[in-house]
Amino acid sequence: MTDQKKRHIAILGSTGSIGTQAVEVIKAHPDRFQVEVLTTNNNAELLIEQAVALNPNVVVICNEARYDQVFAALDPLGIKVYAGAASIASVMQMDSIDIVLTAMVGYAGLLPTMRAIEAGKTIALANKETLVVAGELITRMAAQKGVNILPVDSEHSAIFQCLVGEFHNPIEKIILTASGGPFRGRDRAFLAGVTKAQALKHPNWTMGAKITIDSATLMNKGLEVIEAKWLFGLTPAQIDVVVHPQSIIHSLVQFEDGSLKAQMGLPDMRLPIQFALGYPNRLRSDFPRFNFMDYPSLTFEQPDMETFRNLQLAFDALDRGGNAPCIINAANEIAVDAFLNDQIGFLEISDVIESCLGAATFVKNPAYEDYVASDEETRRLAGERIKSLV
Repeated sequence: MTDQKKRHIAILGSTGSIGTQAVEVIKAHPDRFQVEVLTTNNNAELLIEQAVALNPNVVVICNEARYDQVFAALDPLGIKVYAGAASIASVMQMDSIDIVLTAMVGYAGLLPTMRAIEAGKTIALANKETLVVAGELITRMAAQKGVNILPVDSEHSAIFQCLVGEFHNPIEKIILTASGGPFRGRDRAFLAGVTKAQALKHPNWTMGAKITIDSATLMNKGLEVIEAKWLFGLTPAQIDVVVHPQSIIHSLVQFEDGSLKAQMGLPDMRLPIQFALGYPNRLRSDFPRFNFMDYPSLTFEQPDMETFRNLQLAFDALDRGGNAPCIINAANEIAVDAFLNDQIGFLEISDVIESCLGAATFVKNPAYEDYVASDEETRRLAGERIKSLV
C-alpha cells in the first residue's frame, strides 16, 4: 500500500449490519485505519462496546434518552459523547475525519452526508437513500467541493471496480444483478399470504430488517437503479437489471465496443466496505474465497416486474425525475415499517407506494427544502393510506 498514513474514519450507523462489518474490517487493519467517530440511533450497549474497543474521539447516540448511559460509560475513557440527530450533522465538520462511512438506514442519512460533503470529506456511501432522495443535489455538491463518493453497496462497488482504469471509456450500459430475494418465481397469490418471518429470510445476504424486506419486494433493486443513475452519470435506458440467484456476479459494465466486465466473489459485504475504505489500494483479507467447483452453474433470468411492482415503480419515478424518487423512498420506508409491525400485507407495500406517487405534490426542480417538505408530506399520505387498509 503506497499511502501509509492512517485514515481516520467516521462510521454513521456503527451498530447496524454495515456498521458492524465495517468495524470488523477496521479491527483487521489497525495499521491502516483509526475510528474517529461512531454513531447509532438507539443501540447504546453495542455503541459502548465498540467505543471501548476502538477508542474513537467522539460518539453520538441519536436517542437522547440513552445519553446518560453512554456518557457514564465512556466519559471516564476520555471519549466525547453527544446526543441527538443534529449532533451527527455537526461532528461531520471535524478536521480529523478523512472518510465518512454513511451506514445509517433511510432518509436520516441525507443531512449528515450533506454536512460531510460541505466539510470536504471523502464519502463511503452505504446509505443509498441519500442519492435516491436527492441525487442531483448531492452529486452537484460533491462536484463543487471536489469530494469523492465511493460506493459501498455490493452492486455499485462492483460497477466502480469494473470502471477502475476505464474512466475515460464511455459506458454503454450497466447491468445490476439481483438475487431475486426469498420469493423469486412466486406469483401474486402466494405473495398475498407472505409473513414477516418468511420475508426476513434472505437466501444469500445477511442484512438489517428494512433492507431485507426491500430485497424481498425488489424495491432495494429499484433504489439501486436510481442510485446508479447518479453515481455513474447514466440515463435510465443505460441501466438493466437481471436476476442472478447465486449472487456471485455482483454487477457488470458493458462498454461501447460490446465488451462486458464483471466483478465476482462470494456474497460478503466486508469486501466492498474494505475496498471503499482502502481505495485505491486493495488490502489483504482472510475472507472466504470463491471456488468455481462450488458453483458449477451460474444462472440469469429477467425480473418479474408485474408481480414485484416496486422495481417498476422505481423506474417510473426515475423517468419522471424531480422529487418522484424522494416520494417513493418515503412511502416505502413507512410501508415497510407498517409491514414489519403487522399492519399491512406484503403486496400492500406496493399499493401504498403507488398511491403516494400519484397523490404527493410533484416538484420538477427541487431544492433541499423541497425534499424535506416532500418527505414529510409523503410520510403523512402513506400513514393515511395504511390506516385505510387496516
